[in-house]
Amino acid sequence: MRSGSTDVIPASAAGPVNGPDDARTPVIIAARRLATAKAGGAYRRLRVHELAAPVLRAVLDDSGVPAADVDDVILGNATGGGGNMARLAALTAGLPDAVPGLTVDRQCSSGLDAVVLACPQVQARAGELYLAGGAESISTAPARAHRLDSGGLEFYDRAQFAPLASGDPDAGVAAENVAARFGISRERQDAYALESHRRACAAADNGVFDREMVPLAGLSADQGLRRTLSPRLMARFPPAFVDGGTVTAGNSCPYSDGAAAVVVTTLAKARRLAAHGLVFRGSAAAGTDPTLMGVGAAHSTLALLQSLGTGPEGLARGLLEFNEAFASQVLACAGLLGVDPAAFNRDGGALALGHPYGASGAVLVTRLFAQSLARGESGLGGVAMVSAAGGMGVSAAFEWRAF
Repeated sequence: MRSGSTDVIPASAAGPVNGPDDARTPVIIAARRLATAKAGGAYRRLRVHELAAPVLRAVLDDSGVPAADVDDVILGNATGGGGNMARLAALTAGLPDAVPGLTVDRQCSSGLDAVVLACPQVQARAGELYLAGGAESISTAPARAHRLDSGGLEFYDRAQFAPLASGDPDAGVAAENVAARFGISRERQDAYALESHRRACAAADNGVFDREMVPLAGLSADQGLRRTLSPRLMARFPPAFVDGGTVTAGNSCPYSDGAAAVVVTTLAKARRLAAHGLVFRGSAAAGTDPTLMGVGAAHSTLALLQSLGTGPEGLARGLLEFNEAFASQVLACAGLLGVDPAAFNRDGGALALGHPYGASGAVLVTRLFAQSLARGESGLGGVAMVSAAGGMGVSAAFEWRAF
């Protein structure tokens, strides 16, 4: 680790930013998102591809690249009805018929996985420019049902994430498991959630999110912010998932609709198109006990750091965007990584902004892009990390560069 550096990537891992590998180095040159809406809120009549399409169009316009130059569209989604939403969204966005699409499902990490999947395509010279991200419409997600032997239908709320014999709890119950296993009190969870709202409200009031937003359906500000929250009000929320538990509606994220997308291209092309961008430095996925699904991101981040030849001590020097599904999981992961929880989400996170499942990982990358652009520090490192249902985590490292 370079002394005094804000970069989470050691010099030995970063590689050249000028040289023969320019055609294989992936760079994000544009990133946008919708304002996140509450489920049943502003986007309640829009299907998931109708959320993704305007964001795809916006990042493409930002990059200045002709639509015909897009090699593929890769989007994450968790609750949709199948049918390859990415292809439908690409066509809805007005991309040519020749541009294909790929939909990714690793539940909450799907949007980050989509971005990560685009980067090796560039590294392998499979293509030169990709649109990647994620979208989720909980409001319009189709009902799901198992077909019975009788021919009837048995409806269910969510897919199965793990074998029942090993434990397949709902996310809220898993968050309670995490709180119990790691000794995380209700008071700590409430305090962290309040701070997330405080940061997000301050950022919104200061126009921090304005440049990353794509207005849609009259919405240009995140709907999840609760400005009236206080310690006294937080203490009044009853346990939401387990009798006598510590996880409440106050220290959990709201159900949300949203979308986010980025443009991934080669460093060589980025030099021609943009003045700056996020250089992709690596990623990792990891599995853990499905009953403790919330800590998956800690394991993927440790694996990422090992692959980059560095340790957790460097994380706090850069930008850290963690998907805050529950306060308990953030605090547990911070403990496992040896990081002060205050280092996560400097402008607030999903506890305040909302968690549109398949989009959330791409929202984290969009936030890294926006924050890096605002700070303008070439060499500034950033890590995006998401825990996913089934006991998994995905993490990715980036570095801001001026070209």
